[in-house]
Amino acid sequence: MSTIPPQERPLLPQPTGWLSWLGIIRKRTLWGVKPAVVSPPSRRRQTAASPIWVRAFVGGGRPLVAVIVMVMCAPGEHHLAVLAGWDYWLAWGMAAVLAAYAGIAAAVAGERRKGDPGHGTAAAGAVVSLMLAMAAQPVSHLFVTGWLSAEPRPPWQLVIAVSCAPPLVLGHLLHLAATPRAMREIPSPPPAPPVPPGLLNTQEVADLLGIKPSSVHSRVHRGTLVPVVQDPTLGNLFDPEALGGRATVQS
Repeated sequence: MSTIPPQERPLLPQPTGWLSWLGIIRKRTLWGVKPAVVSPPSRRRQTAASPIWVRAFVGGGRPLVAVIVMVMCAPGEHHLAVLAGWDYWLAWGMAAVLAAYAGIAAAVAGERRKGDPGHGTAAAGAVVSLMLAMAAQPVSHLFVTGWLSAEPRPPWQLVIAVSCAPPLVLGHLLHLAATPRAMREIPSPPPAPPVPPGLLNTQEVADLLGIKPSSVHSRVHRGTLVPVVQDPTLGNLFDPEALGGRATVQS
């Protein structure tokens, strides 16, 4: 019984389908069924640069939105400070305190890696400042719209909470400033190996000849001084016997 060589075996058409890229479709040959090796379609990530107006919108929009958000939040924080007993003009400091606190805590948390001193407290401060800013707006709006009343006097819980905010912010900022950053250990370079006995380095040759080390390098480059060893760490090393006559002439 004759057999057909493997390179001449005819294959039936391979079925295709929407699941073929998963390798589920199997192809049938004259000698059995085996899984079809189907590679998934290549999906190249597009790296085309965004239009310049999009980059300008993103770059300029972020600081603009930050300023607008602070301006919109400031009246609510100012209103609560007035209810807590601060003077009208002095109460604007509450908005500045919360805005600066949120920015400083977020910046410190972003600069310090996880595990560094002050990272955890900075992250907690960023969350607390965000919660304070979020809580100040609805509480102030509840008073403005009449759902809560400050007559005949504001609630004592509100007065205590708002009055404690500035000292707590100051204490946490001082804590962040006093917490040192983690110092990365920089390995010290290994000490240079000693000059082999019986040889002179460039500085010693310069002292012997009464010239500068740069002049020694120049003479080596011109070929008037020939080192016996060129070490990658120690540099050029010279034989004192070969420099004896030269030292006498130069001295």
